[in-house]
Amino acid sequence: MQLDVDILELHTRHAFNIAREKAPPAWRTVRVRVRDGEGREGWGEAAASAYYGETAETVTAALDRYRAVIEEAEADDAFRLHAMEERLESRLHRNASARSALSAALHDLAGKRLGVPVWRMWGLDPVAPPSSFTIGIDEIGAMREKVQEARGYPILKLKVGTERDGEILAMIRKEHPDAVIRVDANTAWTVKEALAAIPMLADHGVEFVEQPLAPDDLDGLAELTARSPLPIVADESCETLSDVAKLVGRVDGINIKLAKCGSLREALRMVACARAHGMSVMLGCMIESTLGIAAAIQLSPLIDYLDLDGAALLANDPFSGPGIGPDGAIRFNEAPGLGVEDG
Repeated sequence: MQLDVDILELHTRHAFNIAREKAPPAWRTVRVRVRDGEGREGWGEAAASAYYGETAETVTAALDRYRAVIEEAEADDAFRLHAMEERLESRLHRNASARSALSAALHDLAGKRLGVPVWRMWGLDPVAPPSSFTIGIDEIGAMREKVQEARGYPILKLKVGTERDGEILAMIRKEHPDAVIRVDANTAWTVKEALAAIPMLADHGVEFVEQPLAPDDLDGLAELTARSPLPIVADESCETLSDVAKLVGRVDGINIKLAKCGSLREALRMVACARAHGMSVMLGCMIESTLGIAAAIQLSPLIDYLDLDGAALLANDPFSGPGIGPDGAIRFNEAPGLGVEDG
């Protein structure tokens, strides 16, 4: 098999700021294409995040290390997905978004060779909960405009961690009174600050709180979960399967992202582990194109809460395929593999 790599530059329609960082001028992701001997191509996208130690440049460097695994593979290795993912990780550990792009591409290729979507290859039904739509931190006027544009979405995810959180929530309730609201603090608070903020969030009808504390503050998460009237969901604290066990009894749910965990099959293992321990499962994304979102959508029938709006936030999406509709409904592919095409 052969591997081709190119960098994409994505732009959001509005500034996408979170509590710990300002939005960059552009979001650079990496597309990979794995080609078999008959000319079929499997595609995947690496949504590199500097927070997890990756950039477009580190991804392309990592892909150079993974290239030998792809090029040494035989035709039937396109179906040995577990073994291929193990070979990639053994060649170079971490670099999760780079490996997740190759995982997506290999699954895409396998689906195309079988002539079925990946979700059907896994025996799933194309039924999933609606996705939330995220409102990033900004000036109140700009945030009001974002909420007005998002009125068709029944679920909004609000980035919090500012002194204006209460004012912003009141604005959202005025502009979109029927919305289900979830909040994401992106590690902004201490236990004391979270306990002070959460009653206000509950008063505004917030459904749950995502990652209120620093990733390594597991004891703090346990204390907060025990005392919070709202469920607590771990995101930055939960990268891979090994993290799920550490969070049992400390949080109510986990947020899985392909760019964090490194592969579609690792995500499946995380779902199974969380379910075994009675934890809810959320599936999220980075700022990424339809190509990256399409990979996550294959998993969505297994998930309780979806946050797959990465491509919906874009001003320029270079791909078409499965995604979310203007009402947050999941649009599955019937085309084989991930069902993604150029433009």
